[in-house]
Amino acid sequence: MDLPAAAGANRATFRLNGGRSQQPIRAFGQLRWGRRPLHASLYQSAINIAAKAAFYLSLTMLLPAAVDLFYGHPDWRIFAVSAFITGGVSLLTMAATQGGPPPFSRKMGFLVVNLLWLVISLVGAVPFWFSSLKLDFAKALFESVSGITTTGSTVITGLDFAPPGILLWRSLLHWLGGIGIVALGLFVMPYLRVGGMSFFKMESSDTTEKPFARIVTFTRAFILIYVVLTVTCAIIYSYLGMSRFDALNHAMSTIATGGFATHDASLGYFKSLPILWVATFFMTLSSLPFSVLILFIVRGRLDTLKDPQIIVFLSYLTILALAASLYQRLANGVTASDALAHGFFTVSSILSTTGFASDDYMLWGEFIVALAFAATFMGGCSGSTAGGMKAYRFIIIFNSIRAGLFKLIYPNAVHTVRYGKGLVDIDVQRTVFMFFTAYMFIWAFGSLAMGAMGYDLVTAASAVATALSNVGAGLGPIIGPAGNFSTLSDPALYLLSVMMLFGRLEILTVLVILTPLFWRD
Repeated sequence: MDLPAAAGANRATFRLNGGRSQQPIRAFGQLRWGRRPLHASLYQSAINIAAKAAFYLSLTMLLPAAVDLFYGHPDWRIFAVSAFITGGVSLLTMAATQGGPPPFSRKMGFLVVNLLWLVISLVGAVPFWFSSLKLDFAKALFESVSGITTTGSTVITGLDFAPPGILLWRSLLHWLGGIGIVALGLFVMPYLRVGGMSFFKMESSDTTEKPFARIVTFTRAFILIYVVLTVTCAIIYSYLGMSRFDALNHAMSTIATGGFATHDASLGYFKSLPILWVATFFMTLSSLPFSVLILFIVRGRLDTLKDPQIIVFLSYLTILALAASLYQRLANGVTASDALAHGFFTVSSILSTTGFASDDYMLWGEFIVALAFAATFMGGCSGSTAGGMKAYRFIIIFNSIRAGLFKLIYPNAVHTVRYGKGLVDIDVQRTVFMFFTAYMFIWAFGSLAMGAMGYDLVTAASAVATALSNVGAGLGPIIGPAGNFSTLSDPALYLLSVMMLFGRLEILTVLVILTPLFWRD
């Protein structure tokens, strides 16, 4: 393998297969892991990219600093100092890692994605750690990871009296994380072959634009629509009675399907059915592929709404919501309007992995609790801000099982697995089943670990499930919709922080870098 020479680097060779082949190795400029080296330039480029992202995130800390200063809260100094420290460290790191990047590869992609989300989570934790809330590092990191992964689980109590800068920072982490999630699902994951439904595969028949030009065009359209949806949602919230500050924060959280609220009672604080319906609409909309929304809004492409994952997601949501509403009406005697509003809102909140709450649905009955747990796993559509396993994976799994059963009955017949009108490649099927198996194993392992820490089965299993699916609220009196994660131990918070990152990065992306084979050149 030909390796590029570095200035002043010496070269040596070693023989393989009894001297029949030779491979050059640089004496300097490479890191070794196992039997073969990993280029130092790969680390250097990955660190440089992560440092740039950290620097830009540090600049956004000035926004909550300005808000705290406007409201006369002393925490503005915390954000200003945090921005100065993290920004300064980021600039120094960028300067120390400058240089020409190596050719982009899957290995580079895996390394950058994992390092980027880890660094962003650490940077986002700094204001929480030093704020007047007096959070220890485990809680600060948990809150940051929950924000940037749009999970929405929180360790902060007394949100009604929390500093406005902290409330805005939580919402900003959601909103910025949502942008990163969509970009990850549409551009990066399909390339890494671990998930995602590529916008460009959907539009493969359109060859009028070059790939890079199409990426730029789509990115601009996505950000524009993302901003327009956020502003529209905020205006409607404000019109329905929220303060402008509450409306902005909840709009960012809604469009990002995050779940952070400005009050302990979440959206239940406002006691408004119209607000619940508006939240339901925007949470559902943000759970659909943004590529489809763009094609529909910009080009008027109605056929894109026939994407199988959209049909399955909306059907599943409607069935569960109607079941919850009917149960509320018949079993608990709730009025039809309240039952429908709370039923659709609650199911949409869980299925979209937003995690808002309008009431403590743990008190609605065991059927609702079971329904909420069932809604935790699927999540929204690929290419959206929602988490979970994603609807398209369930479609592929179902069709693969059906094809396998037909093969058992008619072994000589040709059976194919389809997604809509297209054929599903065997590698895609394998990746989907790998993801599903890994999800189940990690969920079981995490639940056992939580159980070993002394938590009951419901709390342990639902905490790991809600973290892996990036939903937000769990089940039970501790972490249910009426509780939060503030009473969990530091080891439990660290574990759940890892689970949230696993879930947001589609699990396989993290598992890949944990294998020794990845670190061999």
